[in-house]
Amino acid sequence: MTATGFTADLTEDPATFLAVASPHLARDPVLTTVVSSVTHRAIEDDERGKPAPEHPRWWAVVRDGSGEVAGIAMRTAPFAPHPLFVLPMPDGAALALARALHARGEEVRGVNGALPAARTVADETARLAGGAASVHEHTRLFELGDLVVPAPVPGRLRLATGADAPLALRWFQAFEADAAEQAGRTDFGAIAGYLNEDDMRERIAAGRVWLWEDETGEAVHLTGSNPPSFGVARIGPVYTPRAHRGRGFASAAVAEVSRRLRADGARVCLFTDQANPTSNRIYQAIGFVPVVDMANLVVTPCESPPDPSHVA
Repeated sequence: MTATGFTADLTEDPATFLAVASPHLARDPVLTTVVSSVTHRAIEDDERGKPAPEHPRWWAVVRDGSGEVAGIAMRTAPFAPHPLFVLPMPDGAALALARALHARGEEVRGVNGALPAARTVADETARLAGGAASVHEHTRLFELGDLVVPAPVPGRLRLATGADAPLALRWFQAFEADAAEQAGRTDFGAIAGYLNEDDMRERIAAGRVWLWEDETGEAVHLTGSNPPSFGVARIGPVYTPRAHRGRGFASAAVAEVSRRLRADGARVCLFTDQANPTSNRIYQAIGFVPVVDMANLVVTPCESPPDPSHVA
């Protein structure tokens, strides 16, 4: 038992984690959508014999003094600095998680997830390392309420095909830089940098990439989606090239993808960058409502961090 009254247990086996965490994840499947979908995908990869990634890949369950699950976190991001993803948990659980990682000598340079838990983990991680934590991006999770069909625009939505893979890959990779620019940030990470054309073909074959064609048949917009996990499907990325913006393609595509996902029985959610007024406006206009505020935090340690065995 830690000084906070909570303990953190880590595993590198997604199936072992899911066996323990399923009731907690299913209790609020919109809020837990990222952890659920990533875990299910990792289990599928393991069952197919896909080699384990070189980057950190583990899941954590934080328990309270009675042994009940009080919090969930994971470290599976394939892009540097391989940030943690933290779900809501009491402050004591967040402190226990940060201290457990510090005690095992794990270097943590980024923490994403729900506030205030993600901030607490980042602050404690930085304190133990003698550094500082700062917010890189404020995000917000939305769920679709009553769908409001937007004004019609020319063209139609269609599923991407294998022939679209090169274009879809370019647009996935362009999405992050353009989204950062729209939000007024000059720096951005490399979330899409780990994808290759084979990855994109796999997403396309699974029916997870949609394109909007204008009246001439030209692809002018891309909307991605994740398969449902605990009954919740997450939309993203949503990308319109600069030359085609302002014509309503994003609203039309997201609304139609959402309608189809819901028709298949799924609840629908998505994330926005709070600093991007365009995306926040168009999603709320078609019926998405805020669920929780989140943040991506950067942890900058000092050059000579304290002894990992010292946990205050």
